[in-house]
Amino acid sequence: MQISDPNQPRYGDGDISFQAAGGEAGIRKLVDAFYDAMEQLPEARRIRAMHPDNLDESRDKLASFLCGWLGGPKRYREKYGPIRIPAAHSHLEIGPAERDAWLLCMEKALESQPFATDFKKYLLEQLFVPAERSRTRD
Repeated sequence: MQISDPNQPRYGDGDISFQAAGGEAGIRKLVDAFYDAMEQLPEARRIRAMHPDNLDESRDKLASFLCGWLGGPKRYREKYGPIRIPAAHSHLEIGPAERDAWLLCMEKALESQPFATDFKKYLLEQLFVPAERSRTRD
């Protein structure tokens, strides 16, 4: 049996993940790096085409979602209403390839952030859940 170290951060508890991401400013930097990766990676062409030409609102929605999802202020709810991941993506053709392209963009974005290595790993693993919930087809 492994005993957890009380000095180690417990990501997912309270606002620990939000703080590990650098708060709202850190999350917005992550989201900017994410959309930059989406613009640049050939593997992301299809998912980039699912977004409007101007990404300002997309950037704000993702950053707002991540703020609350990581235990910080519920910015998405305040600005856009309840979060309904499947319904919000129901008009798009999102299968495993698109989910994986989204996660690849997030992986690339995380590489450029000053987050702790264990937090980057934790975050990418946790983001699989909403990415999977966005799928609309097999």
